Amino acid sequence: MDILHLVDRMEELINTGKAVPLTRNVMVDENAFMDIIDQMRISIPEEIKKAQQINAQKDRILAQAQEEANRTVALAREKSEKLIEKSEVYQAAQAKVDMITDQASKEASQSMMDADRYVIDTLSGLEQELNKVLAQVRNGIAALSPDQK
Repeated sequence: MDILHLVDRMEELINTGKAVPLTRNVMVDENAFMDIIDQMRISIPEEIKKAQQINAQKDRILAQAQEEANRTVALAREKSEKLIEKSEVYQAAQAKVDMITDQASKEASQSMMDADRYVIDTLSGLEQELNKVLAQVRNGIAALSPDQK
């Protein structure tokens, strides 16, 4: 179940609760509230699993990019060695090897940066959502706390 849906249900429960006269407190159905909290306990680990899967996917992408860069470099070396016998051709081949190596390195770096940016954005979004949920839960606890009455 989506954590945001559970937060919406909790907010709806609070909005439909009975107001306590002369206070800002609201009485809510304890069973319904606890049911939502139990569902959150189940859902939050799922969100964390998703974040871990994204992180693992990033690692796979980085490994693939590195492997592709290594293959490109190996292929460029192989081609350049075949052309060593011819001096002019060798110089041209060396220039091409350098270009391919630089391009592969740039592509690998870009892939790594893109994967990192994706993971950071996803984890930041998850962090914000979890902070919102935590703040709402804390506010709910504070509102229901005997010290506040």
